[in-house]
Amino acid sequence: MRRVLLPQHISDEVAPPGAAIRDLRGLSMGTSWSVRLLEAAMPGRAGSADLQQGLQQQLDLVVAQMSHWSDESDLGRFNRAEAGSWHSLPAAFCEVLGFAMHVSQASGGAYDPCAGALVNLWGFGPRNRYDEAGFLPPKDDTVALLLSQRQRRRLELDLPARRARQPGGLQLDLSAVAKGYGVDRLARYLDSQGIHHYLVEVGGELRGAGSKPDGQPWWVMLEQVDGAADSADNAENAQHPPEMLLALHGLSVATSGDYRRFFKDGTVRFSHTIDPRSGMPIANQLASVTVVHAECMAADAWSTALTVLGLDAGMALAEEQGLAARFLQRDGHGYHETLSSHMLAMLDE
Repeated sequence: MRRVLLPQHISDEVAPPGAAIRDLRGLSMGTSWSVRLLEAAMPGRAGSADLQQGLQQQLDLVVAQMSHWSDESDLGRFNRAEAGSWHSLPAAFCEVLGFAMHVSQASGGAYDPCAGALVNLWGFGPRNRYDEAGFLPPKDDTVALLLSQRQRRRLELDLPARRARQPGGLQLDLSAVAKGYGVDRLARYLDSQGIHHYLVEVGGELRGAGSKPDGQPWWVMLEQVDGAADSADNAENAQHPPEMLLALHGLSVATSGDYRRFFKDGTVRFSHTIDPRSGMPIANQLASVTVVHAECMAADAWSTALTVLGLDAGMALAEEQGLAARFLQRDGHGYHETLSSHMLAMLDE
């Protein structure tokens, strides 16, 4: 059985007559991107090569400003900057960092773009990675020392002046929001080109607008937990809730799952999702959280925050923020699903 999620608001803009689907794709942020767009042949409209270049440039900008894998990005230079120095931020970088700090404050620090040093310590950054030979998980006293240092390394962000102060040693990491922002940039670029019917994807994060030539919306399946990669008992035979289809019409969707990247030390499993409050990988039995939102940047960041908070606190925050969220939690037989009230309102029953 499949269940269906429908948007609360439907655009009355119809697909152009005689339009066909065009597929474009490329690579960025260590993953792939793809765009399916609906376009009628119109004089003066950009060709495939021009659109491909324009779309790629949107993601190249995100990498140049916000990549924590590149020392030469604006973020990389900020992370290496002298203590006490102020830095002018490019508009996109400032927009994303400002939103990330908003989510950090609203979640009580469950998501924190200033926690890059903790992510690196656990081997999920660009160097000294968990999948490299000789890596060992950090000792408790090392984690405690880094947490105490973070209390003294507070980011000062002046949004009106678009600048930030490096307190010394602070490591920004926008990986939990940059992909979603990249999706939003692709969507905005298509809109600027007069293209209003599309499905955009970057590394599994999606945003859709308009419809297909037959008038149907862009249907996508909400991500299910990969049982073979998960750590639940008897995971390959675990029970899953029924599949859920989403009409991605004027909406974005992002999923945070702790089963994607992890390592084991003996019998202990360490997720790549770090709780910035404790300095430890999460261990709250949440396998994944999916958020549906108008903006993919928001869906990306909120799904991470809710995953760290766990089911009870995460659901309370989802209701407080009016988020459409789906929680999948491990139980003794598989995965138990819980939906926020805004997600339940989207169910077509």
